[in-house]
Amino acid sequence: MATTALKRPDERKAARRRLRGPEKAAILFLCLGEKRGSELMQKLEDRDIQRITRAMTGLGMISSEQVEEVMGEYTDAVTHGGGIVGSYAAAEAMLSKFLPATQVSEILKEAGGLARERDMWKRFGALNESVIANYLKGEHEQTAAAILSNVQPDVAARVLPLLGPEKMQDIAERMISMEAVPLHMMRQIEETLKSDIMADAAHPTATDMQQRMADLFNKLDRDAFDRISPALEERVPEAFGAIKQKMFTFEDLVKLEAQDLARVMRGVDGNVLPLSLRGASKDVRDHFLSVLPARSRDMLLDEMSSMGPVRGRDVRVAQAAMVDFAKELAEDEEIRLPLDDDDDELIE
Repeated sequence: MATTALKRPDERKAARRRLRGPEKAAILFLCLGEKRGSELMQKLEDRDIQRITRAMTGLGMISSEQVEEVMGEYTDAVTHGGGIVGSYAAAEAMLSKFLPATQVSEILKEAGGLARERDMWKRFGALNESVIANYLKGEHEQTAAAILSNVQPDVAARVLPLLGPEKMQDIAERMISMEAVPLHMMRQIEETLKSDIMADAAHPTATDMQQRMADLFNKLDRDAFDRISPALEERVPEAFGAIKQKMFTFEDLVKLEAQDLARVMRGVDGNVLPLSLRGASKDVRDHFLSVLPARSRDMLLDEMSSMGPVRGRDVRVAQAAMVDFAKELAEDEEIRLPLDDDDDELIE
């Protein structure tokens, strides 16, 4: 549990960036320098080289604090060097030490292309399931199967039932027996989806707008939200009710599985956790504390009691930071947010 002293805003922002495995490997190679990094990279398989290269080209500025975390036992060796910068040029320089120019160009081209493809599929998967289903209803079953095979399983699971029993069965069967889709066909599908995604973004559905408003209200100051809520409930009761169902607030964190909530609590920085709990209700605070080991719980209680009076605005900022972090973890599929629980079937 990270309950260290309060950090400056710029340090908190840098520390909050969470790194994945390939990014950590890229940091290690950058710290080794071109010569030693190149020698080590030669020992890797092509697939690993490509993954690390993709991470390195998009790494950007990494603070010395994060370098220390990644390097661990080598902290003393890297802290004096400060931060590092991962970029297209850094990846190109390192690869050029041991690969011919043509192969370097191919790897870097593929790294950039794959990054754009991942972004496209992520954007498509983020569309409302009804939008995706309506789009797939106009496509051949084999094309629909190829598309659903490239989105996250939870997205495909929500979309399939909306296609109707016959089409759902046909597409599921094709997905099971599907072999590799020819590259030229996949490229054509991706290009078509790109244009359709832009069209959908320009003409958002009512459901999309509700989600956007839910995201806006999640960020809105609680006092401001409380002031406008009565009027919205009176004037647009149905739409406002749907928006509230899509909102995810600090209090909703108690709906997380115990291990997921503990993951969120361990990952936030500085005094975000104790400050958040100082402004929480007793029931919410007790639930948070219940998922911690006894020693961590005692340390957190001591930190909360030593904080003295806290400002309500600071509490709301801290609670919003915890919600944002939980959403980041959910996007990376490290935890699952209990959204749309009203749709869950109750089994007795």
